[in-house]
Amino acid sequence: MSSVKQSGRYTLGEREVYRLGYGAMQLAGPGVFGPPKDPQMAVKVLQAVVEAGVNHIDTSDFYGPHVTNQLIRKALHPYSDNLTIVTKVSARRDEQGNWLPAMSAPELTQAVEDNLRNLGLEALDVVNLRSMFSTHGPAEGSLEEPLTTLIKLKERGLIRHIGLSNVTPKQVEDGLKMTPVACVQNFYNVANRQDDPLIDALAAQNIPYVPFFPLGGFTPLQSQDLNDVAARLGATPMQVALAWLLQRSPNILLIPGTSSLNHLQENLAAASLTLPADAVKALNTIPQALE
Repeated sequence: MSSVKQSGRYTLGEREVYRLGYGAMQLAGPGVFGPPKDPQMAVKVLQAVVEAGVNHIDTSDFYGPHVTNQLIRKALHPYSDNLTIVTKVSARRDEQGNWLPAMSAPELTQAVEDNLRNLGLEALDVVNLRSMFSTHGPAEGSLEEPLTTLIKLKERGLIRHIGLSNVTPKQVEDGLKMTPVACVQNFYNVANRQDDPLIDALAAQNIPYVPFFPLGGFTPLQSQDLNDVAARLGATPMQVALAWLLQRSPNILLIPGTSSLNHLQENLAAASLTLPADAVKALNTIPQALE
């Protein structure tokens, strides 16, 4: 299994983590709903993740719901001292698997308690408040009330650090006036670069930026430029996309997810892939918002 050490380190919360982490979302069933087809394989993948040195795992109790957190606990509890588990709150699922806002104080408190119970923790390392003003990308709106709830839960000792997800630059700015922000998690990849100015602004403040859907998400990245660079370097297009993100900015932390041991190894190998300047130049010309 490949190592993540070559990806470098960056501070997340109170710990230094390797910049190539793991996202648990794909361990749930289709549509991130229900149990996986092969729960035993999901456990093996999680164990392989930490065996490879990954010390940053991203999850949420609304994946499944409850499924990924319960799998993480089964596979990895008791957790190693250097493992940082990041979760997120402010959404819930209905019986059909739809994503619904859950940003009230009672809902957020319940979500934190559910994460604690299903992960088997007394305090959560980092909790991302996901803006649910829109499920299709960031939308302006005040996060003061839900953020105040998380700050109170932090004061109770249930949360160590607070992050933000699916947010606009203004929401980040407003959030920083209320509390330190451990990380920002938004949609970003080589073909979707609307957050370029935000990434640079956060880097100047030593705040990690965690791109979700770094490989395109439910619509995988497809680009001839990406394919050409990958073929020239003897890598897969997805490895090149991950390597581009690692080289984009030192404050970017990656959380590619998979339910396959083979795909996990491919993702981890991206940590040792260095893109030459001409390859980066070619990738930077990819048309934006490929879908």
